[in-house]
Amino acid sequence: MLIDDYVAELDDALAGPHGPKRDLVVEARDSLLDTAEALEAGGLGRAEAERLAVTEFGAVAEIAPGYQAELTAHSGRRLGLLLFVSVPITVAMWSVLWRLYPATEQAWTSQPAWWPVVSLLLDIVQLGVGLYGGLVTFALSRGSRWIRRPRLATRSLGVLVWTALPVTFGLSLVLSYGTGTSPNTLTALPALLANLVTLAMWGLQIYGATRCVRITRASVRTA
Repeated sequence: MLIDDYVAELDDALAGPHGPKRDLVVEARDSLLDTAEALEAGGLGRAEAERLAVTEFGAVAEIAPGYQAELTAHSGRRLGLLLFVSVPITVAMWSVLWRLYPATEQAWTSQPAWWPVVSLLLDIVQLGVGLYGGLVTFALSRGSRWIRRPRLATRSLGVLVWTALPVTFGLSLVLSYGTGTSPNTLTALPALLANLVTLAMWGLQIYGATRCVRITRASVRTA
């Protein structure tokens, strides 16, 4: 197999973010070219030098799992960092808005007994997701030497997002529409902007979670 054929096969075998995947494939190609040029300088023909360089580099089935593990960990770090940053920002944004646009005293006093409990539960779920994202990001970077299965850590993030977002959405709906006298006194523009930011964050999280789940499936195939 010549170098271009080998690189094309390696590229097809890998799944992951375009940029990091391209960098890995280009790095492999450059290493193969350097080896082939050295062999060619030693007297071999170009085609023979490329075939020998590919043989020394290793079969795609042997090389791909290591590269795929790196791509999987990279995807997990991306999603984990997104959760660690975006979730606290969303929580803080809504907290600031409620302080700037407080409800009337009558609205607060008319809340049912369960309203503060649901509000606290929503905060715990959101902040827990953000904290877990930070822990997984650390585990897949600085703590990677202790993580034997980065695929499981990355997959857990994807599953967490797909589980936590419906819960978060449901709790938010309960808080917004579950009382006869809603404490929501936000004016139209702040509420619109806050909801747009929240939806954008959720969209990014869903995209990252879907990609992580898809990549971890590819990791199983290449293992």
